Amino acid sequence: MVIHIFVILVYDTAVERNPKVLKTCRKYLHWTQRSHFQGELTTAQYRALMAALNTTIDPEHDSIVTYTTRSPDLVESTTLGLTLGGPGEIL
Repeated sequence: MVIHIFVILVYDTAVERNPKVLKTCRKYLHWTQRSHFQGELTTAQYRALMAALNTTIDPEHDSIVTYTTRSPDLVESTTLGLTLGGPGEIL
């Protein structure tokens, strides 16, 4: 049985690592804000994403936070101002 989870990922990394983190995250999730991604993944995809990011960041200086839930229906969001992206949209 394949289990899907909805993931919200936010990162704060050094400027020199931003492009690689951005590229890695875009392979798995939708880019919705400058350092914010979201989307539905299998648990295997989530583990692969986290492993790839773990080899990219410097844990002494960078931070990546993920929030997971079983369904995007369980997450309520509000945007003030300009909406910068969404599923399938390239910024």
